Amino acid sequence: MELRNNTQISEFILLGFSEATELQLLIFGVFLSMYLITVIGNLLIILAVISDSHLHTPMYFFLSILSLVDICFTSTSIPKMLVNIQMQSKAISYTGCMTQMCFLLLFAGLDDFLLAVMAYDRFVAICHPLHYTVIMSPQLCLLMVLVSSIISALHALLQSLMVLRLSFHTHSEIPHFICELNQVVHLAYSDTFLNDVVIYFAAVLLAIGPLAGILYSYSKIVSSIHAISSAQGRHKAFSTCASHLSVVSLFYCTCIGVYLSSAITHNSHSTAAASVMYVVVTPMLNPFIYSLRNKDIKSALKRLLGTESRKVPVVLRLNR
Repeated sequence: MELRNNTQISEFILLGFSEATELQLLIFGVFLSMYLITVIGNLLIILAVISDSHLHTPMYFFLSILSLVDICFTSTSIPKMLVNIQMQSKAISYTGCMTQMCFLLLFAGLDDFLLAVMAYDRFVAICHPLHYTVIMSPQLCLLMVLVSSIISALHALLQSLMVLRLSFHTHSEIPHFICELNQVVHLAYSDTFLNDVVIYFAAVLLAIGPLAGILYSYSKIVSSIHAISSAQGRHKAFSTCASHLSVVSLFYCTCIGVYLSSAITHNSHSTAAASVMYVVVTPMLNPFIYSLRNKDIKSALKRLLGTESRKVPVVLRLNR
């Protein structure tokens, strides 16, 4: 397979959201704010898990990895967009575009697999609580993260190598704010049939596979919760996976929304706007979902930030 690009293309043009100059400052401010909130929020989750010994469990280990992946995912795309707005340039080098596309695929895939791994963790915790510590051993947790990383990396590498064999016009405009795989492939003037086959096959395998695992895990979780006799017990069991279920729903709903937007409207600006949901908004909201709905994370964050109220003993003295 010939991997060298046949043309002398040196850069792509990222058209972004709007050509209007007066909106660039607003877009810069909004995305800079969302990026900082995403990085700080996920970083606080990581620090809270590391600093609090009560959170040294498989569930919070996976959560800290998910937060790290979310930081890397947004950092792959948003800083470049902010620099382009600041420099009043829409260009991204060919190498930079291929690199960004590869890392976007890597971290998006890893996000998907981690959500499935976290669903399995909740399945074991609720359906097999007596064997939880034995099944979810540190070795298994590391192995699942490692396997997820390897599969995501191989997929990203395969898709990138498939794109490198394509030929592009010297002036190619991407109607997006990132080098998204489908957008880049459709810019090529060479035959993309093999690329389309690989893209759709990988999408079915890597998206439906983890989703099937999540649905199976939660079907068993619902059955186990339904079998609990007391209402308080059912509420306690459900609360342990409510945050994860919210994040899963947000992740897949935004991905489906982006797919439907591109399939129905065929409007590049609408697709780019919809992509903001899973590129920026979802990683930004994840820390809020876990911190607001999880008492352990909330307490750990308060201790980390030094805002937890301390109980001061009150000594009463009786005058004789």
